[in-house]
Formats: sequence, C-alpha cells, structure tokens
Amino acid sequence: MDRVSRQSRVAKLPPRERILDAAEELFSREGIRAVGVQAIADRAETTKMALYRHFATKDALVEEWLRIVAADYTAVFDRLAQQHPDEPREQILGMARFIADGLPGISHRGCPFINSIAELPDRTHPARRLIEAHKARQLRRLTDLCARAGLPDPEGAAAELTFLLEGAQVSAQNGSVGHAGERLMRIVRSLLLRDGADAA
Repeated sequence: MDRVSRQSRVAKLPPRERILDAAEELFSREGIRAVGVQAIADRAETTKMALYRHFATKDALVEEWLRIVAADYTAVFDRLAQQHPDEPREQILGMARFIADGLPGISHRGCPFINSIAELPDRTHPARRLIEAHKARQLRRLTDLCARAGLPDPEGAAAELTFLLEGAQVSAQNGSVGHAGERLMRIVRSLLLRDGADAA
C-alpha cells in the first residue's frame, strides 16, 4: 500500500484503531523494543497522552496487537471449517496453503510471534503468555482435525504439522531454504497421504 492511500485509510479510523494500526506497522518492521511510544503516537497522528488513555502501558499495546494477530489466524481456521465442514484434510491443506502464501511477507518482516518471543524472554509477560496460549489452541485444533481425518496418531501428526508450518516460516525469514512454500505443501500432502495409508 502506498503512503498516500495508507494515510487516507488511517485518517478515517478512530484514535484507538489508528494507534493499533501504527503499532502493527512499526512493531512488525522494527521490533517491539526498538519502537517507542512517541514514535507510535506520531505515526498514528495523535499524542502520547491520547495513546495512554487507550492503553495504560506499552506492554498493554503489544498484548492487544498480538491478540489481533492471533485472532487473524483463528479466523482462517474458522473460514476453512465453513468452507470444508466435513473435509478435515482439506482444512489442514488450507491452513498450510495460508502459511505458504504468506511466506513472501514473512521473508521481509518475519513472523510476529517468533519475533515477539525473541524480544520477550520473560515467560510471565502477558504478551508472551498470550502467544503461548494461542499456539496451544492452534495445536489442539490441528489435533482435532487430524483425529477427524482418521490419522492413526492425531497428536503426533499435529506436532509434525506444527513443526512444518512454523519451520517454513523460520526458513523463509532467514532465507535458508528456497521455494519454502512449495516444499511445505509437498511435505504436508505427503504426511497426510502417509498417515492415510497407515490408517487404511
């Protein structure tokens, strides 16, 4: 999105949403620790005082930003469930495709969860706990899909899928593996076929 169109869109947002939009852009591009509250307020075309009226602390703003990111992933699972209600394998493949399609962006900006965890070593930090809870829900959802797909070891298959999805993101971010999206889809299909053959 070019600068003019972004400014036009953001100008129409209420102050809280402008602040979150600015935080998303700056945290994704520069990292949590490198971005100060004043920079976020400036980007949102507001003041630090206004920012603190909506978010008591910078940590609260970080937590809310990551809550929105997590909700976006949950929405993908929900959409795939609606599109393929009785096809758990298609839902799994759809989630893999969503990750694969997002890898070019990951290669430039990195995964917000991976980047944030690297900057939040304290496991009691609210944003860190939010990420861990989100990942646990995602694993449970994959496990349920694997069970519904008739895979012989749903927990093991879900763990392998998690390794694949997250590993692809890390590989795209650090540039270590070429054609990561294509490789991801090929391996996920192979896993489903392998476990499907085992189940048969």
